[in-house]
Amino acid sequence: MAKGKTGKKKTKKEPAKKKMGRPPIEIDNKMFESLCSIQCSKKEICQVMNVKKRTLERWCKKTYDQTFVAVFDEKRVAGVVSLRRSGFTLAKTNAAVWIFMAKNLLGMKDKPEEDQDAVEPTPVIVNINVQDCSKPKDKADEA
Repeated sequence: MAKGKTGKKKTKKEPAKKKMGRPPIEIDNKMFESLCSIQCSKKEICQVMNVKKRTLERWCKKTYDQTFVAVFDEKRVAGVVSLRRSGFTLAKTNAAVWIFMAKNLLGMKDKPEEDQDAVEPTPVIVNINVQDCSKPKDKADEA
């Protein structure tokens, strides 16, 4: 090989290697988090983002270092808080909403629970033998 002005050997410049495979799909973090906050299912998120379930799983692992389920549980909290806040506001003016929230959030029930320690009564069995009393018994009938 010939030496250049610097005295170093000239080497042929190798072209940059082309990456093989499909280019990575870009998923918008804000869109993903907002879909989680309104309780969209994995299927719905994939349809909106135009990706497959497996791609979404890999993206969550790469972006958040967690599974989809773990990320979803973390991001859905914002939607739950928002829903609860609006529910409490609406419950101030609507009795049906107040009753619903009392039952679901406070554990109230329409009917009181039965005492599970109460002893059930033992059934009484009565045997009654009924005879035909319409005719008096004759000694002749008995023979």
